[in-house]
Amino acid sequence: MKVDIWSDVNCPFCYIGKKKFETALAQFEHADEVEVEWHSFELDPHAVTNTELNAAQFLADKKGQTLEWANQMHDHVKNAAAEVGLNFNFDKAIMANSFKAHRLIQLAKSKGLADEVEEALFIAHFTDGKNIDDPAILLELGKESGLQAEDVQEMLEGYAYGDDVRADEEMASKIGISGVPFFIINQKLAVSGAQAPETFLGALNQAYQTAADTGL
Repeated sequence: MKVDIWSDVNCPFCYIGKKKFETALAQFEHADEVEVEWHSFELDPHAVTNTELNAAQFLADKKGQTLEWANQMHDHVKNAAAEVGLNFNFDKAIMANSFKAHRLIQLAKSKGLADEVEEALFIAHFTDGKNIDDPAILLELGKESGLQAEDVQEMLEGYAYGDDVRADEEMASKIGISGVPFFIINQKLAVSGAQAPETFLGALNQAYQTAADTGL
């Protein structure tokens, strides 16, 4: 079985969805037959990294709402994250363009370490308040996740894996994906959003049964 996941490391519900999917996968009887592939998706390709901008103020400005409203939204997301064991620190979060981070994930994918790097980037952004557009941070995260320092450095010094990011995004556009997280199971069954583990488990079971019945 194959599960393709489109995600952005700037997206809180992508991290929450990752945890919920992992909970479902741990309960899935045929988990050892599942291959997971991460795909790049930038919620805001034109985002400008700003280490001085408060996350709540950024959200308020973007949505044309008050700071109080933005803080309430962040509290809601923090509570949802806490329910799956995640600690979100929006007060520390740095507004960052995610393109370099996606290139790092693509490098990691080529080495079989995409899940490790995806997780490290989520933690860096949402928990530790690190700048995921900073080459030094990306080098650190890549090495901690098992990548070779020289491979990460070479990627950061040029445009390597940039075309892979764009290819994923073009694929998402053709499929009609407009938001993330987005999961496609066996190229047939789609699940959108950070659904409950029960929903993911049901989808995995359904896809597996369909494959068993049809041989596809």
